Amino acid sequence: MTFKDIISSNLMNGFSGADITVAEILTTLGITFLIAMYLFFVYRLITENAFYSKEYNIAMVAMAIVTAGIILAMQSSLVISLGMVGALSIVRFRTAIKEPIDLLFLFWSIGTGIICGAGLYKVAIILAVCVTIAIAVLKFIPETKTGQMLFVGHHGNISTDDISGAAAPFGKIVKIRSVNVTANGTSTVFEVKVTDAAGLVSAIKSLDGVDSVSLVAHDGEFRG
Repeated sequence: MTFKDIISSNLMNGFSGADITVAEILTTLGITFLIAMYLFFVYRLITENAFYSKEYNIAMVAMAIVTAGIILAMQSSLVISLGMVGALSIVRFRTAIKEPIDLLFLFWSIGTGIICGAGLYKVAIILAVCVTIAIAVLKFIPETKTGQMLFVGHHGNISTDDISGAAAPFGKIVKIRSVNVTANGTSTVFEVKVTDAAGLVSAIKSLDGVDSVSLVAHDGEFRG
């Protein structure tokens, strides 16, 4: 027997459809479903989206089961496995993932399907426990306060020090983000840490030479 025959024989033996019974298929898909349902309830409990999407959550459960089925099919036939690789390489998903936590759960769902499809049920269960513990622990870490942007339109001799002085009782100006000077006046953007938003806006608006004041919150954490 040549080296080529040995390699071919080993490949074909590794993809024998008779090795996977109906009971094994049902067991794999059943365990995958149970772990995916665990993901379903964890996502529903910890998500902070303003618009919770039950359809997205259901899709994650179904995706784990489908992925496990694909892995089983790829193990049963060399031809199917090569066809799956070719088919999946041309698939494009256009749905935008808006929250990082959604991406985590999507990857977790697919990973669960792959691991269970490979028959490594203990790994999938331990992974689910570890990820849950990690999420729970990280949720208890306090966030630094979110910064806000203060937009001030002014003219004349008013300075940034005047604006900072007026803002001091109601918050702290961390830094100047931008200054735009035109023939009609100056527009300055400050990053601020606010304790009283209404008082801050009112105090700055009362300054002589201030034309407009806008206070806008921005996404992200304040680290100043």
